[in-house]
Amino acid sequence: MERQGAQITNHMSQSDSKSDVRIGLIGCGRVAEFGYLPAFRQARGVVIVGIADVNPSRCRALAPGVPAYGNTQSLIQAGGLDAIVISVPTRFHLEYASCAAEAGLPSLVEKPPGANVQEAKALQALKPVPWIAFNRRFEPGLIKLKHAVPKAQGFQVRLELHYRRTTWKPFDMHDDALLDLGPHLIDLARWLTGSEVCSARALSLKEQCAEFELVLTHGRAVVACSTNRPYCERMEIADVDGCLCASHRRGGIVSGIMARLRPKEENPLVSSLVGQLEAFGQAVRGALGGSLATAADGLAVMSAIEAVRLSEAERGALVPVT
Repeated sequence: MERQGAQITNHMSQSDSKSDVRIGLIGCGRVAEFGYLPAFRQARGVVIVGIADVNPSRCRALAPGVPAYGNTQSLIQAGGLDAIVISVPTRFHLEYASCAAEAGLPSLVEKPPGANVQEAKALQALKPVPWIAFNRRFEPGLIKLKHAVPKAQGFQVRLELHYRRTTWKPFDMHDDALLDLGPHLIDLARWLTGSEVCSARALSLKEQCAEFELVLTHGRAVVACSTNRPYCERMEIADVDGCLCASHRRGGIVSGIMARLRPKEENPLVSSLVGQLEAFGQAVRGALGGSLATAADGLAVMSAIEAVRLSEAERGALVPVT
């Protein structure tokens, strides 16, 4: 922990405050510990200048030298911020994004954008409008997969993402599998294929696992996710005849064993967060944010989530996404 904090402090001392985007981080949970804090050490053009959490002593332990605050208001009132990253439980996303907007600060809100469509709409109405942290768009393997999508319509996509939540040990997580992992996969279905989701059908929807089908403007996607299985992700794209065009795989039993044998290795989450932070910094400066997801993307994803839930209530009927 001390070494990690020393590296973050080092990054701060070497940065040029006139050119680096100064970012405050709200939330010091597992995503911050294994993702954002290591990513800030590597990301160019951005620097972390403060952390807010209900447990500021944890912030100081993970990042000594970085000012720690007990709440969002104190972080904002301290000044010296250009933007904010919000990495807290879903139910607080809208509240803290609203605080940032009231202070005139752009924000990057962790997925999902909110607990439901109404909160996603409220986020989109804020000024400045937040960005949404669909970091999978910055995963090198998935960028390669996107380039392999067939040009013709009618392709088939299979997206799977699984992990064991008890292994991750989150401090405060109440989202079911659909709200926890579904947003990543729905966003990938849209982003990989350049499509919108037209309708959705629930195949199986439970607290710890979900499987559903999406009808896209350029094809179809079957999505499966769970929070009670070993970490594994599998993304496949096939053409209209069902022939596999490209795939991306990570994790699995062997990979999990190796990870336990090498616990100090960098979390796979970090590389995509580095790209996302750099894109966020560019967007804050007024440049193009590249693949950075917008609040409109967040609303589209939450509309699909709502359609899946309605489909489950209607015994698997195909429900339009509105």
